[in-house]
Amino acid sequence: MDGHSKLVQRTIKKATDADKAFSKLTHNEIPMVLVPRKPLLFHFALNVPSGPFVIWQRFMKDKGSLEPGVKWLWPSWNYISHIVTRSVISYNAPARNCPTADSVMVSVDLSLTFQIGPDIEAARKFVYRLGPNRFDELLSAETEEAIRGLVYSVTHDKVNDLREEFASNMFATLNSKVEPFGVQILNVKVTNVKLPPELQQRLEHTTAFKTKMEEQEKSHENQIHVLKDNAELELETIRKANNRKIQEIVAERIVFETQKREMEEEARGEGRVREVEAKSKAGVSLTHAKGTYLVNKVKGQQHVEEILKTADIGAQRITVEADKKAYVSIRESETGLKVAEYQAGAMVVSAEAEAEAAEALAEKRRYDLEWSRLEVQKKIANNGRKFISGEQGQAILDALIPKAGIKT
Repeated sequence: MDGHSKLVQRTIKKATDADKAFSKLTHNEIPMVLVPRKPLLFHFALNVPSGPFVIWQRFMKDKGSLEPGVKWLWPSWNYISHIVTRSVISYNAPARNCPTADSVMVSVDLSLTFQIGPDIEAARKFVYRLGPNRFDELLSAETEEAIRGLVYSVTHDKVNDLREEFASNMFATLNSKVEPFGVQILNVKVTNVKLPPELQQRLEHTTAFKTKMEEQEKSHENQIHVLKDNAELELETIRKANNRKIQEIVAERIVFETQKREMEEEARGEGRVREVEAKSKAGVSLTHAKGTYLVNKVKGQQHVEEILKTADIGAQRITVEADKKAYVSIRESETGLKVAEYQAGAMVVSAEAEAEAAEALAEKRRYDLEWSRLEVQKKIANNGRKFISGEQGQAILDALIPKAGIKT
């Protein structure tokens, strides 16, 4: 890096030389403010530049900004007092032989970028309150103090790690101090940190070794990443294959479930059809059975009625026949009874006659009489059932039972 920058104010012959003077740098001097020479009487044609801030005075009293262009017949009491650059300025502030916490001398190169602005008021503040020379002294002192304080707070191996921290702290500190004077700090950067040559060489070797170790670690990590990537790729391939298999199994399951549902629906349909057919057949069978039952019932009732009628007719016929036979038997019995009575009377009369005729024949008569009585009883018995009541019946019974007085 070049040497320490220096901010200066220069005098120029005329205002039109401002751009050339601002761009001319000698011995690290950076012109910030230009002061044109005053005319003796007047300027016939004063050219006011358009780039920088142009401040003019009348009788040494500030009149503010002067508009760019040509000013004709400009008297000497009206003059341009200051021309302030609008450009962004880079300021180098190296600090040499700064001791660290472990007493190692370190050189730090600092680069600042700043700008006067943003308007003519900021330029007037800078010119009348601070100026280039005092601003240069302020920047040199602040940067030198800050760099040395920061370097002294760490050991030599940690200096490089504080670049970003130092730049941010310096940026905030400088901005707070120079903003009231119309200066804007745009950037602060530590460009280089230089250690003693021998220590630098050792650190370079150490850094090279660390770099090689880091490369080895990176290579090892890269190999690990490659292995992990390959493993993850294989795992992902396996997962995809498993997912495909799972999808195929799920699809097959869905197809199977669909077929199952279809078969179940078909079976249910067939079952319902068979159920309807069975119910229909059962209904027909039941109806047929009911019809058959009713027919059989009617036939049975008719048959029972026929049997009852036949039995009734038979019973009536038997009853009539029995009545007829009874009546006939009764009439025959009555007739036989009359005949027997008449015969008995005749026999009694005959017996009486014979008793009267001869006592000798009494025994023979008794025998004949008994025999006749038995013949009559035999006839009565052969003629079937007889209904005899009253005295006649009692007499017949008495006649049928042998008396104790009869001798055989």
